[in-house]
Amino acid sequence: MRQRSLIAITAALAAGALTLTACGSRDSGDKGSDSGNGGTTVVIGVDAPLTGDLSAMGLGIKNSADLAAKNANKQNLVKGVTFKIDARDDQAQPSAGQQNASTFVSDKSVLGVVGPLNSSVAESMQKVFDDAKLVQVSPANTGPALTQGPDWQTKKVRPYKAYFRTATTDAIQGPFAAQYVYNTAKKKKVFVIDDKKTYGSGLAATFTTEFKKLGGKVVGTEHINPDAKDFSAVATKVKNSGAEVVYYGGEYPQAGPLSKQIKAAGAKIPLVGGDGIKDDTFMKLAGSEATGDLATSVGAPVEDLPSAKQFVADYKAAGYKEEYSAYGGYAYDSAWAVIEAVKKVVDANGGKLPSDARAKITEAMQGVAFDGVTGKVSFDEYGDATNKQLTVYAVKNGAWVPVKSGTYTG
Repeated sequence: MRQRSLIAITAALAAGALTLTACGSRDSGDKGSDSGNGGTTVVIGVDAPLTGDLSAMGLGIKNSADLAAKNANKQNLVKGVTFKIDARDDQAQPSAGQQNASTFVSDKSVLGVVGPLNSSVAESMQKVFDDAKLVQVSPANTGPALTQGPDWQTKKVRPYKAYFRTATTDAIQGPFAAQYVYNTAKKKKVFVIDDKKTYGSGLAATFTTEFKKLGGKVVGTEHINPDAKDFSAVATKVKNSGAEVVYYGGEYPQAGPLSKQIKAAGAKIPLVGGDGIKDDTFMKLAGSEATGDLATSVGAPVEDLPSAKQFVADYKAAGYKEEYSAYGGYAYDSAWAVIEAVKKVVDANGGKLPSDARAKITEAMQGVAFDGVTGKVSFDEYGDATNKQLTVYAVKNGAWVPVKSGTYTG
C-alpha cells in the first residue's frame, strides 16, 4: 500500500552489508554484462501484477525492489557491480508469470528475481528458475507447498532449491487468525469462503483446521468465482447461517465487495482475511460498513519498525507515485537478499563474478543473513523466512489499524 525510491539504507543494513559501484550498459553472459567502463551490470528481475486489480500491491513490490537496487549502488556495496531492475507484469496470471520467468532466464545478465505476488503464479515459475539455477525470492507468497512440498502437513520436502521467500506462510497465518478470532474476538461460529486459488484456498484451509481445533464451529462454506462481482447469493447464505464472523481466503478486489454485500444482506458481522486483503483499496470497495473487518499480515507494521524508518523516508524522498503497499518492506528485503548473495559470490571469487554466477548465487542465498527493513532476514532449510511474526489489523475510521502482533503458538 505505499512506495518510493532512492537514498540511504537502514543503518543496520548498511552496517552488515555490502559494497558496490556504478556503471552503465548491459549485455548478456552468465556473469552479468560489462558496463563499458570497467564494471558489470547485474539485473534483478521483478515479477508482479503491475496492471489490473492487484496492481497496488504489485507496483509497491516493483518500486521497493528498485529502491534497494538504487541504495546498493549509492552505497557502492559490491565493488565493480551496478544493480538495476527489470520489472515485468504477470497480471496475476500463472501463464504470464511462466512466460516472464522464461524471459528472465534467457537474459544472462539477470542473476536473481524478486516476486511474484501470487502463490499460484509462483507455482508456474519455480521449475523454470530452478532448472536454470536462477534464484527467486518472493516477498509475498504464503502457500506452504511452495517450499515444503504438496504433502507439507505430513511430510515436508523442499521441491526447489532456487526458491526463497521473505514472507511467512499460511501454515502460520491461517492459524494465527483463527486464534485471534476465537480467543480474542470471541467469535465461535464462522462462515468460510475462498476464491479457489492456491493462496485463498490454502489460507482458508489452515484457518479452518485451527478454528475447529480451538472449539469453533464452521456453519457454512462457499467458493466464489474471483472474476465475479455479484456475491449476493453467498451473502444471503451467510446471513441465514447464523455466523458471527466470515473468514475469506482471497484478495481485496473480491473481499471488499463481498464484505459490503454481506452487510447489505443484513449480516452485520466482520469479514476476516489474510494479507491479500490488507490494502487501502479494500476500504474503498467495502464502503463505510467495513469498520471492524480484520486482516492478518506478515510481519509487524512497517511504519512502527525502527528498522524500517530509513526505508519509509527513502521511499517518500524517491517520489514514487504509488505507495509501497503491504509488501514493500518485504520486496526491499528480497532484493537486498539477492544483492547480499551477489556480494558473497563476488567476494569469494576475488572481486569478480564467476562464469557460473547463477548457481553460485543460488547456493549463497541459503546462508544470507542481515538486518533488513522487516527485521532479521535469513532462511531456514526450506527457503522459508525465519521471521515468523504476524499482525492483526482492524478497519477503524477508514484505515487499517494494528490491533495485535505476535507469532503463532501451535
